[in-house]
Amino acid sequence: MAVEKYLAVASLGLFIMFGGEINTLYNYLINPKYEVEPEPQILMYISIGAAPAMSVAGTAFFLSKRYGSRPVGSLIIAGGVALFAGMYHANTLVPQIDKNYVVFAVEIIPPLFMAVSFAVMGVGAWLLKTRPRPVKEYF
Repeated sequence: MAVEKYLAVASLGLFIMFGGEINTLYNYLINPKYEVEPEPQILMYISIGAAPAMSVAGTAFFLSKRYGSRPVGSLIIAGGVALFAGMYHANTLVPQIDKNYVVFAVEIIPPLFMAVSFAVMGVGAWLLKTRPRPVKEYF
C-alpha cells in the first residue's frame, strides 16, 4: 500500500476520534457532575482530532491528485461522512445540554464542521473522478 493510502486511513481514524470526543463532551454536558469549561475542551479536541485529520487528508490528496486514486478518494469520503455523522449527532444533543454550558463554541462547532465535512467529501470525490495522466517519456 502506498503512503497516501496510509495517510487516508489515518485521517479517517482522526475524523472518527474527533466525532467521538465531541459527542462524549456533549453527553457529559447534559448532566455534568463536576463543573467544566466547554470552550477550552472543544479547542483541545479540534487541535487533537479535526485539524490533524484535515491536514493528513489534504496531504493524502496532494500525493495522489496527479494520478487519482479510488481507495484514497473513498477513504477521504468516508472520513467526511464520519465527520458529518458525528457532528449531526452532536447537533441533536445541543438542546439537551444544561443551559449554563451552552456557549458560542458549543452551538457553532457542529454546524461548522458539518460544512467542513462537505468540503472533505468533495475533495475525495475529486480523487474518484480523476483519471491518471499519461506519462510523457523524453529521451
